[in-house]
Amino acid sequence: MDDGAFDASRSAARMRDADAALTGLRERFEPPGDGVALTAATLGAHGDDAAATLQRAVDQWRARGDGAWTNAEPAWADYAELLGDRVAGLIGAKPSECVAAGGSPRTIARRLVTGFRRAADGDTVVVPEGAAGATGEEPASPVVTVAADSAGAITPAAVADAVTDDTAVVYLPSVRPWTGQLLAVDAITEIAHSHGAYVGFDLAHSAGVVDHTLHRSVVDFGVWSSHRYLNAGPGAVAGLFVHDDNADISAPARTAWLTPDDPPSTGAAASHAAEWQHTPVDVYAAAPLFGALDVSTAVGITELRAHSVALTWYVIGLVDAHVPDCHVRSPRAAERRGGHVTLTHPNAESVARALDARDVAVDVRPPDVLRVAPSPYYVSHEDIWVAVDELETVLSTAAHEQSPDTDANPP
Repeated sequence: MDDGAFDASRSAARMRDADAALTGLRERFEPPGDGVALTAATLGAHGDDAAATLQRAVDQWRARGDGAWTNAEPAWADYAELLGDRVAGLIGAKPSECVAAGGSPRTIARRLVTGFRRAADGDTVVVPEGAAGATGEEPASPVVTVAADSAGAITPAAVADAVTDDTAVVYLPSVRPWTGQLLAVDAITEIAHSHGAYVGFDLAHSAGVVDHTLHRSVVDFGVWSSHRYLNAGPGAVAGLFVHDDNADISAPARTAWLTPDDPPSTGAAASHAAEWQHTPVDVYAAAPLFGALDVSTAVGITELRAHSVALTWYVIGLVDAHVPDCHVRSPRAAERRGGHVTLTHPNAESVARALDARDVAVDVRPPDVLRVAPSPYYVSHEDIWVAVDELETVLSTAAHEQSPDTDANPP
């Protein structure tokens, strides 16, 4: 990214911010506290736009009551497809391929894996090691796991070793939560298809921060979340992607849905992706995403991705320069890195607590992971400089050895 020597000074951080294209977004968000929040991989910050469209739904409830299902603007009954249309542009999908959906991302994923497994000629499901519990609804699918290499990466070669002509579905994360590795989506898709298998991706740690091309790459399906890099808030709606090529694949029967007395959709055209919904979206879980997407779509995923890459590169550069006690576990190549940087330290939990006492929030994952996730919407280079400076101070003074025994992150 930089041709010259890395400048780790605070003044250089400020110069980077002066040159950054997205610094004007910061005023539209209110990160928690007065310090630095590097926790976008867990929950995005409160945004004025998301809060406004949540309040709009509350006001519609007050003014229209049950009539808001059909008479509000937008009508509550149309939330799922209206939101899907807008998320589609951020993940490289067509509007007909994307829809918001009720239920947790895991529930949505199980439904998709089940349906695609039934449609496949093969029988087994390929998942990462440790993820065998989310492979289908019924019956329990025979599972083959893909092991990570010594650096914690899932490589196309490892996927190729796991996929055979008996594989029905390959379901992997687009970005590994523990390492920040961005998987080779195109290569893995080609491997799966060469054996007649379907391939899907968990987009939880990439939607809104990685410039996917799901339609062009002919990915069969995916599941996205909106509470992380899309900044739609805690408990925000999730959704799904199903490629147009799979429009004739039947979704499993719904066991929970609106009753016949509930109001129908009022205008959003039904898409084949909508057939994969299991339950309707929760109005208050979905409403903030309208405002959040006003910000995301105005900027565009290309700019968001470029700024995210610059921020994570800067994290790595500062840690390399100033914090030798922490190991950078994330890939250094931008094309292999998602929106966060994973650091490892044997005392990660106590280090995170000491940082929290200094108003720097990072994610901690026992036993040794510190996850640094700078949102491209509201985190500056100077924020990162401050955070890494505090990290250096904590470790050089052994402040983490005296930090109080409290949780650095909520459950």
